[in-house]
Amino acid sequence: MHVHPLITDSATLANLCARLSQADFITVDTEFMRESTYWPELCLIQIADTQEAAAIDPKAPGLDMTPLLDLLVNNDEVLKVFHAGGQDIEIIYNLTGKTPHPLFDTQIAAMALGQGEQIGYSNLVDSWLGIQVDKGARFTDWSRRPLDQRQVDYAIGDVTHLSAIFPRMLERLRKTGRGAWLDQEMERLADPEHYANDPDSAWKRVRVSGRKPDMLGRMKALARWRELEAQAKDLPRGRIVKDETLADLAGHPPRKQADLAKVRGLSATWASNDIGGRLMDALETATPLDADELPARDDRKPGLGREGALVADLLKLLLKIRARDIDVAPRLLARSDDLEMLAAGVRSGLAVLDGWRFEQFGRDALDLVEGRTGFVVKNGKLKMVRTEDEPA
Repeated sequence: MHVHPLITDSATLANLCARLSQADFITVDTEFMRESTYWPELCLIQIADTQEAAAIDPKAPGLDMTPLLDLLVNNDEVLKVFHAGGQDIEIIYNLTGKTPHPLFDTQIAAMALGQGEQIGYSNLVDSWLGIQVDKGARFTDWSRRPLDQRQVDYAIGDVTHLSAIFPRMLERLRKTGRGAWLDQEMERLADPEHYANDPDSAWKRVRVSGRKPDMLGRMKALARWRELEAQAKDLPRGRIVKDETLADLAGHPPRKQADLAKVRGLSATWASNDIGGRLMDALETATPLDADELPARDDRKPGLGREGALVADLLKLLLKIRARDIDVAPRLLARSDDLEMLAAGVRSGLAVLDGWRFEQFGRDALDLVEGRTGFVVKNGKLKMVRTEDEPA
């Protein structure tokens, strides 16, 4: 494979993207910094096919990134391959308002091949290629310039190894017939709604106790205010106000701005400065949350009392057994919420009762909760049997 020097000029990047646009797939990775900012700071993009690889410096003066971004989000003929690509996709979405499509994530695919739920990149490379990844540059400050050759080589290795792994992984998926299992997971990863930073939805990320519409209305207004402050200042949300302080303000709103000096987690200066004033404005304009916006009750699972919880535990045990038997990560088969809903009597709208998940696990799960099967121990191994086959 030909590895290019670090790309810092528009003409070289445009020529590379023109060639890569003819590939069946490309592998993509990014290096970024986000510890002290709201928006992740893109510092490097690595890209490869089976013939060539390069790292692109988005900080290079005058670099036109348009051909690269077009390749990533506007070319549906080329498959984009990531590993644990959520944050990489978020960065691309922030730049373009779109997500790469079609895409493939090797960490998700590894779930279907029995390699656990969140296999790390180093372990993936070791298991498929027998190569030990040099982790020496893992904690690099990628925003600093110039980058030395060791840093660039380390970064490019992320996509060159992936370009060798992906065809092997795809062949294994074809042989096992599990490629179709991943379609829903990949579509979820590519959903732009997953990456949108909508200030009006920010309150849903904050944990609060209670469902009082007035309190939740204040939380919605405060979370929106914090999101806009964080975006405008390019600071992490927690650097504006921490979640627990936001929840306290929503539950026990101060009557006047001067009272902010008494709130734990806020600077006393907020009692008189502009940011404190904007916080109070948010509280004063807050309205009770509409009924259709209220979060679902914890008791939305009808009948999931003590007995229902035990049934859910049995379903989780069945999930472990089934995942072990077919060598797949349990989370790919079913999620805990679905199992609890199934135990509570819900029979529609559950992923576990549809498609390949039903064939591989849902049918057995349904038989268990409806009394057609049970657990027995035979020869020291836990198994499922039809209840009508067992003596009374």
